[in-house]
Amino acid sequence: MKASWQLFVGLSVFYFIVTVVYFGVGGEPLGITALLLSGCLAGMIGFYIWFTQRRIGVILPEDNSTAEIADGAGELGFYSPHSWWPLPVALSTMAAGLGLIIGWWLTLIAISALVVSIIGWVTEYEKPVSVSH
Repeated sequence: MKASWQLFVGLSVFYFIVTVVYFGVGGEPLGITALLLSGCLAGMIGFYIWFTQRRIGVILPEDNSTAEIADGAGELGFYSPHSWWPLPVALSTMAAGLGLIIGWWLTLIAISALVVSIIGWVTEYEKPVSVSH
């Protein structure tokens, strides 16, 4: 992670320098704003990675020059092999995009369906709390 946060902080500094140079040569306001926001975004990601590295406090295999591929093995997360929720999420997203072309009424309906399908996907494995008396 050390190389990751250094990369993003360096990218942020680069964007800020380019913003100053672009402003100096008479760049347009939209370009100046875009470069400034790009520098802020890269800095924010760099800060998050740096903060996360300090919080976990271990040397990751990415930072060890003598690490083997097997050092990075392990649990990556839980991915549901049989979930149907990505299908309604994709269909509602497609309908929202088409709604921008066809009409706002379709966009509003699709965004409502998108919210419901995202909630369903996120809470798919939530178990209700049983209350025993």
